[in-house]
Amino acid sequence: MMSEVITLRPAVAMDTSAIRHLTRDAYAKWVPVIGREPKPMTADYAEAVRKHRIDLLHVGGDLVALIEMIPETDHLLVENVAVSPLFQGRGLGRKLMAHAELVAGSLGYGEIKLYTNKLFAANLRLYARLGYRVDREDEFSGGVVVHMSKPVRSQVAQDETEQGRR
Repeated sequence: MMSEVITLRPAVAMDTSAIRHLTRDAYAKWVPVIGREPKPMTADYAEAVRKHRIDLLHVGGDLVALIEMIPETDHLLVENVAVSPLFQGRGLGRKLMAHAELVAGSLGYGEIKLYTNKLFAANLRLYARLGYRVDREDEFSGGVVVHMSKPVRSQVAQDETEQGRR
């Protein structure tokens, strides 16, 4: 994969079907774990493309991963990270999370938040390795959702620091 070209671009309305298909494939492995389809498998992606920021990661021209982000009042929320099963374990999720941190910083946020199902142990381990801390746990659809966050350096703070050095 190292020689393959990786590109990242914003989603547009024409991508809705591909986003839905990729997300359903990526989350299918969790259905037997939680006994239902995870929330991203049932989302309205036509609406999400209009209202959220969804960035699509292509490898060699093929859509293989995506990240859905929602700018909130005081933080950037990562709503969905989906990686095609054929490309899982190759670092693309980590790449997308690093991208989200850059997006958060560029928008002036000092924090990024996400949530995941407590039974998605691999995801919890990944987010912990990336520096996310558990903020709280809530019951949801017969399970437990884990809310996590991580401070990020906002571009505004970086610019102010650099101006102070001049």
